[in-house]
Amino acid sequence: MRSAAAVQSEPAPIIACTVSRDVSDFDLLIEDMEAELGESWGDLTFEDAQVFLGQPEADALQFIAIAVDGQDDESMSRIAGIIAAAKAKHLKVILIAEDVSPMALHQLLKLGADDFVPYPLPENALHEAIDRIRRTPVATELQEYTPAARSKGDRDGMILPVHGLAGGTGSTTFAVNLAWELAISNKKNPPKVCLIDLDFQYGSVSTYLDLPRREAVYEMLSETSKLDRDTFMQSTLTFNDRMHVLTAPADMLPLDIVQSEDINRILDLARSHFDFVVVDMPKTVVQWTEAVLHKAKVYFGIIELDMRSAQNTLRVIRALKAEDLPFEKLRYVLNRAPSFTDLTGKGRVKRLAESLDISIEIQLPDGGKPVTQSNDHGLPLAETASKNPLRKEIGKLATSLVQLQQQKAEAAAS
Repeated sequence: MRSAAAVQSEPAPIIACTVSRDVSDFDLLIEDMEAELGESWGDLTFEDAQVFLGQPEADALQFIAIAVDGQDDESMSRIAGIIAAAKAKHLKVILIAEDVSPMALHQLLKLGADDFVPYPLPENALHEAIDRIRRTPVATELQEYTPAARSKGDRDGMILPVHGLAGGTGSTTFAVNLAWELAISNKKNPPKVCLIDLDFQYGSVSTYLDLPRREAVYEMLSETSKLDRDTFMQSTLTFNDRMHVLTAPADMLPLDIVQSEDINRILDLARSHFDFVVVDMPKTVVQWTEAVLHKAKVYFGIIELDMRSAQNTLRVIRALKAEDLPFEKLRYVLNRAPSFTDLTGKGRVKRLAESLDISIEIQLPDGGKPVTQSNDHGLPLAETASKNPLRKEIGKLATSLVQLQQQKAEAAAS
């Protein structure tokens, strides 16, 4: 560990700093920082941090770790200023807190802290936090956008909403894995893919991909009239440098925070810059659901083989027909479908389709525990269980969609 003076005067490769009232109160943090970074870190008091972050030497840092406890309640405004100064330098911020009020903790996270670790530090918690912030850079930190962000806005992407017609049908799992399978479908010339989470209250795309939620999303949704490519791209995150993700906002918001015209602006801009735009929809049908339906190439309705899914599907069909909406765009996806050897189950599927007068075109097998484990680890199935039967079926669907888009492009060119 080096003192603040050493950080400012020595040319040593200091890549991180702890910031606290007195770092000696956080002895476990000192041990973990030394284990992770050796001598490549320094320590700053709150006063020193505000000065140091305004100097050019701070540009060499990768992140700061702000440690606070119950004695720092009166210093929250100063700590907020340190976070703001760090974000202005495009530095990652790890917040380490002990006995801090939930209100103060929420405020600090809302101001832009990228990760949170409780104190006393659980085993490997700091290591995992550092690993997360290193492998999930945010768009505002990039000197240049990825190729997807540098596109000219002359594309005509395929919009693919995913709507769970009952709770727990696996719609977000399907949306996340479909988007990733599209993104990795062609290694030489990968499609440009954007995944958008429009469930402003319970959206979990960020959880399933281990991405932070950002205040920039709320700001974008609040002023879509000023929406342009730069604003949109700065609101997204990149996952493994292959896919752009617009997460749900950091805070729970009412679904009517946007109107149809707002959704139209977002989807039109996304479609003009990406080949595929996968949209994870809220379970609730809202006023702007109609806008998404009109923009969609196909609208995936995720169901299960149970009565609640059947009844909800019937309600949706009736509602769309009553409003003269394009219900024919719906493609029904049966999740946790019976295996091909389950003749009784296959008979139930047939009766379900006949009773609702629909065609169940896509049947996904039950992926079992690896699916839940993959979601908890924040990775798609392709990265954790590539041979999982659910992953294989979603991959087949992604391949067919890519082929369809290629045929569309060839037809337009001719």
